[in-house]
Amino acid sequence: MTTLALVDDDENIVASLKMFFEAEGYNVRTYHDGESALPALTETPPDIAILDVKMPKMDGMELLRRLRQTSELPVIFLTSKDEEIDEVIGFNIGADDFVRKPCSNRLLAERVKAVLRRARGGVAGPEEGDHKPIVRGKLTLDPNRHACTWDGHPVRLTVTEFLILQALASRPGYVKSRDQLMDAAYDDQIYVDDRTIDSHIKRLRKKFREVTDEFDAIETLYGVGYRYTE
Repeated sequence: MTTLALVDDDENIVASLKMFFEAEGYNVRTYHDGESALPALTETPPDIAILDVKMPKMDGMELLRRLRQTSELPVIFLTSKDEEIDEVIGFNIGADDFVRKPCSNRLLAERVKAVLRRARGGVAGPEEGDHKPIVRGKLTLDPNRHACTWDGHPVRLTVTEFLILQALASRPGYVKSRDQLMDAAYDDQIYVDDRTIDSHIKRLRKKFREVTDEFDAIETLYGVGYRYTE
């Protein structure tokens, strides 16, 4: 059973979504502020979390920042704001999607399913065919387990980071434009700008350089895009 965490200070929204997602077959855990949610999401992570942006004690943005220090948990933000800057910041710190309130429960459920598909490599189970691991020099990517290693050392990647790296490593030496990387990493209902892709690349390099200072396998071609070099 898929476990979903809801973090929102609006008790009516939490009660409504909990009832809906439980009827859909999810195991639902609820929290009313980021401060109480953080230890629970870190120690016993669910399969996916839905976070409200504005909450007391610790807002959704700060909660995600702290989660991303140790966790690659898939996260969808709920927001009632129309300011684009919130989405830019959210994507840059590792959010997987944004859904504006008020929204239909069915729409939110479809977005949850889309993020889970991305997190699971786009397949529901072995009967639909396994994805073979990608091995490129010191890099190994296993889409079935969402696992990444460099020279035998594990590298923790978010869903989006994994999909971007997979798109690059699947054809080493070939240039991928930012638009192509957006298509590989995001559902077609999600809009992100060039700065978001650049931020993900920056985060990828940082994570690999924590394993080895000499990491230079992701090359920037200014004005064109990026490529993976073995």
